[in-house]
Amino acid sequence: MIPTEISVQIDKQAIKQYVEKKLDEAIQAQLWMVDVNKLSELTCISKRYLEQEILSDVRFRAIERKKSSKRWYMAHEAFALVEEITSEW
Repeated sequence: MIPTEISVQIDKQAIKQYVEKKLDEAIQAQLWMVDVNKLSELTCISKRYLEQEILSDVRFRAIERKKSSKRWYMAHEAFALVEEITSEW
């Protein structure tokens, strides 16, 4: 019988990044509404820049849900609008 040796090396950092990416994708698929902070986090755009350049757009104001000073946006519509607005630049 021929002796065999099997060696498996695991890159823990790569696995961790892969799992985090898949979790983020799953969470985003489950989102119903987002606020400015969550939108900023998910798009990697600063809150200030979002406020000045994107959320002030008429199209964004049309999908805004507001109660007192809190603003929410339907997640699917918000991400589609961010993509549309940023592609116009």
